[in-house]
Amino acid sequence: MNTIKEHYTFELNENVSRKKVTFKNRYGIELVGDLYFPKNQGTDLPALAISGPFGAVKEQASGLYANQMAQRGFIVLAFDPSYTGESGGEPRHVSSPEINTEDFSAAIDFLGIQENVNREKVGIIGICGFGGFALNATAVDKRVKAVATTSMYDMSRVTAKGYYDSTTPEQRTQMLEQISQQRWVDAKNGKTALSGLGLPEKIEGGEPEFVKGYFDYYKTERGFHSRSINSNSSWTITSPIALMNMPIMTYIKEISPRPILLIAGENAHSKYFSEDAYKAANEPKELLIIPGKVHTDLYDQVDVIPFDKLETFFKNNLK
Repeated sequence: MNTIKEHYTFELNENVSRKKVTFKNRYGIELVGDLYFPKNQGTDLPALAISGPFGAVKEQASGLYANQMAQRGFIVLAFDPSYTGESGGEPRHVSSPEINTEDFSAAIDFLGIQENVNREKVGIIGICGFGGFALNATAVDKRVKAVATTSMYDMSRVTAKGYYDSTTPEQRTQMLEQISQQRWVDAKNGKTALSGLGLPEKIEGGEPEFVKGYFDYYKTERGFHSRSINSNSSWTITSPIALMNMPIMTYIKEISPRPILLIAGENAHSKYFSEDAYKAANEPKELLIIPGKVHTDLYDQVDVIPFDKLETFFKNNLK
């Protein structure tokens, strides 16, 4: 495995250029991203901000998406969210529904002041957990003209209620009690402890399909990256606090009349998040199910991810 700083899990297209950029969010946290643009870029171009999956870095799936969309005539910013990857924020490995939503708006700030970007033609793509944050950001940030998600997770819902909303009220109370007590432990120690609940170091054979899928992406040559939380580490124990208390889909109806495209694999364990978001959203909206595919197929399988559909969606709606 190549774990050097410059490692990307995909090859840069010969017709695309990439440069490292930095920008700050509303909280003063410096974010680091890669700006992708067609070599024959011209001016007045449409632009996209991309992030995800949850616990990944810009050298993984979001960069691959950016590389593909730049080939199709977009200027694309793939970025590391606050507290992760090369972006700033202390302590490390923290997730926040508010700050991760803000990170998307900060990316829109940056794109809108680039001289070759038409700020009236800006959209968002969110992958996995950052699909939910992308929808939340679009609801509140009226500069975003269209949004697409792939293998979307609603991180606030799954954290608060478990998969398929299986967490009981008693279990939720117990989880919050444990996390609340951990705050005193962290305060006493002067540092924020990690949960240790990352992916296993090897597959034994009895794991759920989605754990095997995550392992095959994050722990193998296919998608491993030294800065990825999912490849190497875990989130802080106290990260779930805000996610459990702040539902990010509350205002999804306010995305309308701007369009939503939700893409999920037919056999993805996460498909119900996209289905339920589709039901909750107002028109215009579209749910695209990819036959026979699972959650992680939409991370990096270029022949599976419907990039032509994404191109058409954004070119038709970023006007």
